[in-house]
Amino acid sequence: MSTQDNVTRATMPSAEGIAEAAQAAAKGGKLPPVHLWDPPYCGDLDIRIKRDGTWYYLGTPIGRASLVRLFSTILKLEDGRYYLVTPVEKVGITVDDAPFVAVDFTARGEGREQVLRFQTNVGDFVEAGAEHPIRVERDPETGEPAPYVMVRAGLEALIDRKSFYRLVELGAHEEHEGARWFGLWSGGRFFPVIPSEELP
Repeated sequence: MSTQDNVTRATMPSAEGIAEAAQAAAKGGKLPPVHLWDPPYCGDLDIRIKRDGTWYYLGTPIGRASLVRLFSTILKLEDGRYYLVTPVEKVGITVDDAPFVAVDFTARGEGREQVLRFQTNVGDFVEAGAEHPIRVERDPETGEPAPYVMVRAGLEALIDRKSFYRLVELGAHEEHEGARWFGLWSGGRFFPVIPSEELP
């Protein structure tokens, strides 16, 4: 084996090494300051986040919730690609849809005073509003909605089906950009879901 091969093998990123570096960077239970880190790109890891929020490593689901949570805190979106980032390395991963899933929510207040607070599958909590907007994409062929809420720094959570059905019960019709829309109020903002005229 050549010296170059030895160096390549020695510097190849691993999930274990990334986890150790992330653990070392985590302080006081706060999110690591990944926005301040700009380490060199070290290749891709065989980590995939499926649409249902399950994390896979080398084709096998990651069963340790604490490890998934740790990885989720060092996720970064750059130029449409997802990376796990530490102070010393950056590795690419695959995300099928959104990196997180909103698995539940609570609502307080009513109408324009309503506030929707979402919980993700990795333990994040966000209140929908100006900094955490809700958006809905619709499949151009089936019309099936795919709702999302912004968690942080471009990282979104796909709102799961059961939560979306509950959200629809809290919806209202409002004028939005010159048209009548059915949507959701939260944090003083109206988030359009579907044109009112397209509702059955």
